[in-house]
Amino acid sequence: MKARSSLANGAWLAANLPAWQRFRHALRRVESVQWEILRCTLAAHADTVYGRAHGFRDIRTYQQFCEQVPVVDYDALAPWIARIRQGEGSVLTCDPVTRLVPTSGSSGGRKLIPFTARLQREFNAAIAPWMVDLCREQPSVIFGPAYWSISPDLPAGPSESSAIPIGFDDDSAYLGGLRQKLVEATLAAPPSLRLVADTETHRYLTLLCLLRQPELRLISVWHPSFLTLLLDRLPKFWDELMRDLEQGGCRHGASLPAGVQRAVAAPPQRRRAGALRRSGPEDRQAIWPHLRVVSCWGDAQAALPLADLQQRLPSVHLQPKGLLATEGVVTIPFRKAHPIAVTSHFYEFADSRGAICRAHELQRGETYTVILTTAGGLWRYRLDDQVEVDSWLETTPSLRFLGRGRKVSDLRGEKLHESFVARAIAAACARAQCMPSFAMLAPELLENGRPRYVLFVEKPVSSALTALLEEQLRENPHYALCLKLGQLTPLVCAPLERGAYEIFCRTGVAAGRTQGQMKPEALSLRTDWRQLFGLAPSP
Repeated sequence: MKARSSLANGAWLAANLPAWQRFRHALRRVESVQWEILRCTLAAHADTVYGRAHGFRDIRTYQQFCEQVPVVDYDALAPWIARIRQGEGSVLTCDPVTRLVPTSGSSGGRKLIPFTARLQREFNAAIAPWMVDLCREQPSVIFGPAYWSISPDLPAGPSESSAIPIGFDDDSAYLGGLRQKLVEATLAAPPSLRLVADTETHRYLTLLCLLRQPELRLISVWHPSFLTLLLDRLPKFWDELMRDLEQGGCRHGASLPAGVQRAVAAPPQRRRAGALRRSGPEDRQAIWPHLRVVSCWGDAQAALPLADLQQRLPSVHLQPKGLLATEGVVTIPFRKAHPIAVTSHFYEFADSRGAICRAHELQRGETYTVILTTAGGLWRYRLDDQVEVDSWLETTPSLRFLGRGRKVSDLRGEKLHESFVARAIAAACARAQCMPSFAMLAPELLENGRPRYVLFVEKPVSSALTALLEEQLRENPHYALCLKLGQLTPLVCAPLERGAYEIFCRTGVAAGRTQGQMKPEALSLRTDWRQLFGLAPSP
């Protein structure tokens, strides 16, 4: 596996070098590169239904683009996507739509995002320079296998009739073609694991595949807790995992789909099992001595779980991912910054006053909402994500993800934005000197009808955390006034046992999302989390 991985990684790296070079050069000429992407994208899609409706063929300047093409959200595009789902071609994009990828909406509803070959190339234009830069920074990752997150498939609902396949794919499938085949040759866990719907069986098989790889070098997941939940299962499954390593095969073999059975079949590894039995399930350094990098979310509400993961893997470099969404790529990790992926899509940004600017017009320290135009058929599509310019790489802004911009809890006029809540929780935890792996604020209604906010947080919890967070939240004058007037009851803290993020994920999966790509939330608008977490009713 090590030799095959090294060869495949080397070939993939070589295939990515031209895109890395283009990205390096583009960092110095953002305005011209971005205009060329927009011009070519408009020309390619001028004869789509959407393109004809908005006069793409007549657009010659950015000003005309702004005048003729509106900024939209998903609700505005939903009727167009419904036509794609019914099988109509050339609606939003000139390319055939290969699948409709589900993602979560700002209000919890599901969105279906068209995925095409041209959009795949735009993803590659961002992933390639990111991976080359990572290998330059951590060259040892080339010499062994990697684990890229694989989430179980969701069962189709009763109303899933569609002329276009609806569903997720494993991460490597977003590369396509030769790149996908090269990456799959390095994978420590086979893509077919997504066919295993049961979460515990899926985790068991994932751990078994990873334990078979002493040369594991790289792990790429979405939320840090996706990996910590896996690590938490090691002691529970340890004895059975050791038996499967010693005997070969897998105890779940007979109940697995045929493709998965073949993928997880392996000869006995008695020497490996003996060494692991001596180290035990808690010694991750001994289990994966060559693991060098874990790539995962690390900004905003993922910062606390990232710190928890670093404590579990102290010798591993944790690389915060850029801002990657189902809809497109916004930033990538590159040269210790997170520059806009300027060779992928066309980017616009709305500032706090609603004014629209282009990438080269951003100002350091300012906060913006991201607007994407992609070859997948999203035209001036407003994401819910808020970013802040924290530095520059050449002439390209580097952005820090702050949180979901349009999620606001406003029960009594307090107007709590998620990005503000995320910063408040992080500041309170830092001052309390506690780093919980899960922390989420949510409203609840008391029996007398008065609302309050609850911080659901994993133990151990500092006794000072509640007061410190209340102090941070009071910096919002609307929240402070609601407390003063008695419209809101003071904040309380609800300590949780470990496993809170898993319950959070199960709740999202039940609503039609996939666990591997569940986005963390600093603020939830649901009022039933106490019941979902199995806590006693509020006093």
